Amino acid sequence: MSYMLTLLIMLPISIALMSPLLLKFLGYRVVVIINSISLLLPGVLGFTYLLLMGSNTVLIEVLCVIKGIGTFAFLLDYLNLPILLSISIVTASVCIYSIPYMKHRFKEMLDEGEEAPGWSIYLMLYTLFSSSMLGIAASTNIIEFYLFLELSLIPSFLLIALYGYGDRRRIALMYFVWTHIGAQLFLIGSLIYGMSTGSFDFYSVTLGRPLVGFGEYLPGRLAETASILMVLGLFFKMAVLGMHFWLPYAHAQAPTPVSALLSPNLIGLAGYGILRIVITLFPNITYSFSTSLMILSIATIIYGGLLALRQDDFKRLLAYSSISQMGYILLGISSFTIIGFTGAILHYLSHAVGKALLFMAAGVFITEHHGLRSISRMGGFAASYPYLFALTLFGVMSLTGLPPSSCLISKFLIIAGISSVIIKMGLTSMIILSIAVIVGIGLTLGYTFWTIKRIFFGPISLKNHTNTNPYFTITMTIIALLGLISFLYPKPFVDFLQTYLQNILGGHE
Repeated sequence: MSYMLTLLIMLPISIALMSPLLLKFLGYRVVVIINSISLLLPGVLGFTYLLLMGSNTVLIEVLCVIKGIGTFAFLLDYLNLPILLSISIVTASVCIYSIPYMKHRFKEMLDEGEEAPGWSIYLMLYTLFSSSMLGIAASTNIIEFYLFLELSLIPSFLLIALYGYGDRRRIALMYFVWTHIGAQLFLIGSLIYGMSTGSFDFYSVTLGRPLVGFGEYLPGRLAETASILMVLGLFFKMAVLGMHFWLPYAHAQAPTPVSALLSPNLIGLAGYGILRIVITLFPNITYSFSTSLMILSIATIIYGGLLALRQDDFKRLLAYSSISQMGYILLGISSFTIIGFTGAILHYLSHAVGKALLFMAAGVFITEHHGLRSISRMGGFAASYPYLFALTLFGVMSLTGLPPSSCLISKFLIIAGISSVIIKMGLTSMIILSIAVIVGIGLTLGYTFWTIKRIFFGPISLKNHTNTNPYFTITMTIIALLGLISFLYPKPFVDFLQTYLQNILGGHE
């Protein structure tokens, strides 16, 4: 198994760079499938490897050692397993979903008098974007993490600028500038840490464990400064309230396959980075502003939910929903409990399943109804799209916490984690925060099921419905199965993860 993980992560990067050459000899459908398989392997084989090797397994593969920077390595453990698995399955499935969608988009752009680069550039950028997220999740060094973070930004920016909708170049630039500002804040904080300690590692390859509390040895106020800058930078990437304004534009105007990756996969990685890097290195400092994080997370949930209720554009509604869902991940993290951390990581997977399904459903309406995005123009689609309705409903369940979705487990764990904190507060604070959490959950239920009702029930507003392209339904089914399986067999994502977190964090919880 030597360098298995490295080969699996580097494979899609290599395939991406070879895509223009492969397209000269193979049809685009074959190349799409090759790219999709290369993206699927890291998560599926990594999941299989950990299950076969046992609950205490950690796989570390050293890439290089750089003096003054540290060790670049790839890591597979139960903390990043849900992340890697959801990225692999969603990106692989959406890659195949792209076949009919992008074919329609290319034709649409030609009809509008524009000619965008074809399949070769699209596949190269898409697969580079997808594989960079795998690299982010598997990194053990802050500079390595940052390089993959920036690698994810460049192809996603170009995908929006080249293939997006509306004023796509301006929106792509907005996305690039604001998320790059976040990356730079994170980098400045990282430089304070790395230059003070002589290494940017947050996971020790030698010890085989994270460097818990290592950043708190920085002199003076440097530790507080570094941790705050890193968290703020990741907040921009995560689209937390106050640093979210780029997201509704970018996610709504991106081509739908890119929206299906930006929203559930990329922004959630910032939450993973807060837990994996910042809380690991600065556990006591980050705990000191846990109450502020909790209030910000609840405000993000409520704000995103309220704005989602106001939207008529289906994709824009899903973008605001993503802001709200990031609030749940941050809420679990802000509890600073093992159970809350577990819920946050599992919610990354649940949100990836649910939001990918909903964006993909939006893409079906765009391709089969001449760019239809207005919810007020929809209605009665359940009769003509029964299978799509079932998959979309499962996507809603994966956001609201209804069985048989893994979101039932993730939200239960998040609420259990935060409840153990709230109950220790004064009566007034406990009542206010409890009501706020309940309001946030109610808003999630409200905007999701109200949207489902408006789209799939009521009077039929459009005639001549067509049968859904099998590429759409098959790929959506694969993603839905991930959510179903993680609900039926949650042990690797809950029991093993909690045990792993307890072992590495111990008394720092």
